Amino acid sequence: MSRQPNNGIRHNFDGKECIYYDGYWIRYYEAPTDTLAARKRLIDHLTRRTFHHTESGINTPGNRLEEARKAYDTETDPSRKRVNGAMLAGALFNRATDIFTSVVELEAKGVTLSHDNELMRECSDCFSEALELGKQVRHHSGQEGIDELWGEPFKAFTQPIIQVFESRYRKIAQAMRDIDRVTTSLARLFEQEPGFDGITEPIEVLGNTAKLQIETMKSDHAFFRVWPAFISARERLQGFTLLVPEDTGAREQRRIDKGVKLIKAGAALITYLSEARVPMPKSTDAFLDRCEAFQQEKND
Repeated sequence: MSRQPNNGIRHNFDGKECIYYDGYWIRYYEAPTDTLAARKRLIDHLTRRTFHHTESGINTPGNRLEEARKAYDTETDPSRKRVNGAMLAGALFNRATDIFTSVVELEAKGVTLSHDNELMRECSDCFSEALELGKQVRHHSGQEGIDELWGEPFKAFTQPIIQVFESRYRKIAQAMRDIDRVTTSLARLFEQEPGFDGITEPIEVLGNTAKLQIETMKSDHAFFRVWPAFISARERLQGFTLLVPEDTGAREQRRIDKGVKLIKAGAALITYLSEARVPMPKSTDAFLDRCEAFQQEKND
């Protein structure tokens, strides 16, 4: 039996440089030289990506931190307080990036600040508090929190860039595994389901293109091939329709309708996983439970 490669091993597959982590070969990108300027660019990118994939309305400017904190401290309704906490977390992230931007600008002018400097300590404190409050932040789908994504800017501030890239590969591998779990479950579920002939192939195509998308940076020229293939596969699956015979009974019609909704929910979850590039364990487990319940209804 062949032995699995060690994590971190690299290999070139027909011109595509890949690195192996946790069962998956992932497109490899070399980490930039670890400078304050490079770290700032990485933090800016990760912060923008975080706000893009989380619930709306929480990208609070850093200069409104005190307002956000007062609103959070005085709110008593649990549901509203969670949202205020997410807004405060956003303000803390933006305040931290504002401070770090000033530090980088000072360094460019020849002024070097130590890690014990008051500005650096405040930056670290803001990131730390934002990370803790980030547990209250949800993915834009509203399905679950997305702690893995929310913690990335803080890691970029506290860890060497090479370590941040290693963490990225691990998270991509975990998200790829979730995509495979969803894809495999859907394909098996509908492979023998009456009326769903031909659905297995577009399900598998979406899973494969989603994994290619998840590993490809937007700055890579390959993105111009990968992204259209992914979107086309998603639209094909989400637009899937059935030709239902006129004599179909009410019970069969309800099952068909439920099956179509399940397929579209699976396509949406695969999309969330691919675009966020982090695992979504609660959403994945909940979806697999729906698949199991759908199968059980058939057996009853």
